[in-house]
Amino acid sequence: MSKKGAILRMPFLISATEKIRYTEQFIQWTRQQLEKRQDLALQYAPKVYQTGDTIEVGQKSYQLVVKKEDRKTHTGKIKGQVIELKLSKHQEGMALTNSIKTLLSRIVAQDFLPEITERVHEINQTYFQSEIKQVRLKYNRSNWGSCSSSGNINLSTRLLFAPQPVIDYVIVHELAHTKEMNHSKRFWSIVEKVMPRYQEKEKWLKKNSHLCDF
Repeated sequence: MSKKGAILRMPFLISATEKIRYTEQFIQWTRQQLEKRQDLALQYAPKVYQTGDTIEVGQKSYQLVVKKEDRKTHTGKIKGQVIELKLSKHQEGMALTNSIKTLLSRIVAQDFLPEITERVHEINQTYFQSEIKQVRLKYNRSNWGSCSSSGNINLSTRLLFAPQPVIDYVIVHELAHTKEMNHSKRFWSIVEKVMPRYQEKEKWLKKNSHLCDF
């Protein structure tokens, strides 16, 4: 079982009875995993978003206004601390949940980008003095951040749900890549020099990643 789903593999040349047995065992095993791992259960269950819901992101709270319309696409806007979503009534289930998460991420990113950008430049000026071309916030589940060779710092909007020291760690991690575009001993030495107890932040991310989402 992975972040993307559970995969059943079985021998090609087996009888129909054996296929049924394999499938039943697989279903039972999957249920056991979901019972033990609530983070996985939440990930695979569609989430309902409705008017009046509150979304807590960092120190900010947003009130949702949700409208379902006869439209092909989803759209949304933010006004103060109110986020209005106009959703297509033609999409449902996990597909709708994933579309809303991406849409919310894009909207909230607009609100947080100035202060995140300021924090990146502050840490960079203090410890690295690297040339930063651009800071971007986008919805990304595969990693917490990345650094391009041209000096673009990309951070996942999921990181906004983490405590500030953890956010700072990811920023330090990506800025360290402006000096070493790898994960060599020299790279980790740079990270540790800036943040001596960075391992604690990595542990937090691994333990609480399922809580960092819209």
